[in-house]
Amino acid sequence: MMHEIDFYELSEIINLNSHSGNKQGIDDNAEIFKAWMLPLGFQCQTYHRETIGNHLLFSSVKVPGPKVLLLGHLDTVFPEGTFEGFQQDEEWIYGPGVCDMKGGNFIALNALRHVKNELGKVFNIDMLLVSDEETGSDDSKHLSASLAANYDYCFVFEAAGKNHEVVIGRKGVATFTINLTGKAAHAGNHYQSGINANLAAAHMIIALTELTDLSQKTTVNVGKISGGIGANTISPTATLVVEARFANNDEKMRLLESIAHIIDTPKVAGITVNISGGVQRDVMAPSKGQSTLVKQISKVVGYPILTEFRGGGSDANIMSAAGLITLDGFGPYGDGDHTSAERAEKASFVRRIDEMSKILLYFCQQALAKKKKQISSLNCG
Repeated sequence: MMHEIDFYELSEIINLNSHSGNKQGIDDNAEIFKAWMLPLGFQCQTYHRETIGNHLLFSSVKVPGPKVLLLGHLDTVFPEGTFEGFQQDEEWIYGPGVCDMKGGNFIALNALRHVKNELGKVFNIDMLLVSDEETGSDDSKHLSASLAANYDYCFVFEAAGKNHEVVIGRKGVATFTINLTGKAAHAGNHYQSGINANLAAAHMIIALTELTDLSQKTTVNVGKISGGIGANTISPTATLVVEARFANNDEKMRLLESIAHIIDTPKVAGITVNISGGVQRDVMAPSKGQSTLVKQISKVVGYPILTEFRGGGSDANIMSAAGLITLDGFGPYGDGDHTSAERAEKASFVRRIDEMSKILLYFCQQALAKKKKQISSLNCG
C-alpha cells in the first residue's frame, strides 16, 4: 500500500511559525489542520486557552470495538526569526517541526485519509493535538490524562528511530526551581555578617548531581544557576534550575525524597530555601499490553515492528501513566530536532503512512465486523 506523497501541505504548516510562546501561530496552525480533518467526517472540539495555543480533539463516529487515540502536538521550539522555512532535496525535508512533530501530524492525517478513501468513513479513531508539549505539557497533561480512559490504544507521532523503531519506554521527567535566600554584606568589611547564598547553592549543586545513577538510567542536571550582586558583596540570593530523569518508579521516589532532604538541610547556616516544580511527566514503562499490541500490528504490516527505550519524555508518558496502552515514535525518521539542522527522510514518510494506514484500517475493519455481527444477531432475533 505504498503511496505517492505531495509535501505541499506539510510545507504550509512548516512555513507557519508555531513556537510554544506564539499563540497566534499555533492557533493558525490548528485552523489549517481543522480544515483538513473536518472533510474526513471528524467533529472538532476546541479547548480554548488565553495565553497558550488552543488544544484540539477530533472525534470520529463511534461503534462497538477498540477505541484508538492518535496524539500529536502543534508547537515547536523555534521562536520567530530563528529557524524558519520549508526546504527539500531528493532525500530530505528540512524545517522546524519536520520531525518534531509537524511531520508526525502529517503522517497521521494522511493515514486517516487512506482509511476514509478505503471505507468511506473513519470509525473509533480520534486525534488530539495539544499546544504545549515542548514546554512540558503543563496545561495539556491534565486534559490528556482525563481523556485516556476513553480509549483502548494510543499512538503518538514523535519521530521514528533510526531503523523505524517505535518507542515502548521513556524516562520520567521532573523539573524544579530552587531559590536560596541569605543575607548581603560587604565582602571586605563585614564578611562574617553575611549569609552566602552562592556558597549554599554550590554545596547543593554537588549534592544534587551526586544523585545521578547511570546504572539505573537516572540523571540529575543543574542546568542553570544565577545569584549574587558583585564580587564585593556576599550573595544574598541564588537560584538553581534542576532537571531529574528516571526510568522507574523506585528511582523517582528516591530522587524526590533525596531532593527534599537536600533542600531541608542546606550546608550554610541561616539560608532559607524555597522550591517549586515537580514531576512533569511520569515514567512510560514497557508493559505486556504494549508487547501484545506490537505483535498485533507487526502482523498487520507484514513484518516485525522494532522497539526501543528513549531517555527523552513526550506526551506518551502522560497517556501511559494514565493506564492507556501507548506506543510512540510513529512519526518520520529524522535528525537534528531542536536544532537548525532539523530534517526528516522522505522515504520514511512513505513507510510510516503506509504502516499507519494499514494499522488504522485494521482497527476500523474490526469495528465494522463487530457492528455487522451485532446487526446480524438482532435480525436473527
